Amino acid sequence: MDENTRLDALAFDVFSRQCPSRSTLEHVTGRWGSLTLGALYEGGFRFNELRRRVDGVSEKMLSQTLHALERDGLVHREAQPTNPPRVDYELTPLGRQVAERLLALIELVEGRMPEVLTARADYDEAHPARQAVARGSR
Repeated sequence: MDENTRLDALAFDVFSRQCPSRSTLEHVTGRWGSLTLGALYEGGFRFNELRRRVDGVSEKMLSQTLHALERDGLVHREAQPTNPPRVDYELTPLGRQVAERLLALIELVEGRMPEVLTARADYDEAHPARQAVARGSR
């Protein structure tokens, strides 16, 4: 049995702590991973263009995020042998599939924000002692 056949035969279960899909899920659903994948769905970007598109991400965090997504096979990095060096990032076919699903979730959340904001206000009114804690996490 070759390596690919053995991998195909594995049953992956993200709820199991040993499952390797857990780290990929973390890379995809973390704040910077999901925003990076969503931005790259719009098209390829150079590093600084992507950093501007993903407002608020530091250079270090974007670099770490891109490395993790590239290792997981979701992002393709292409370095051009120019002076100065040019590096472009784009989604792989797998990355596009993942980004499509993430964008559907993002659109759902954005579209339902009035309900979320109402729920937050109702909660804060009903739990005034917890209000300060909730505000600190935003």
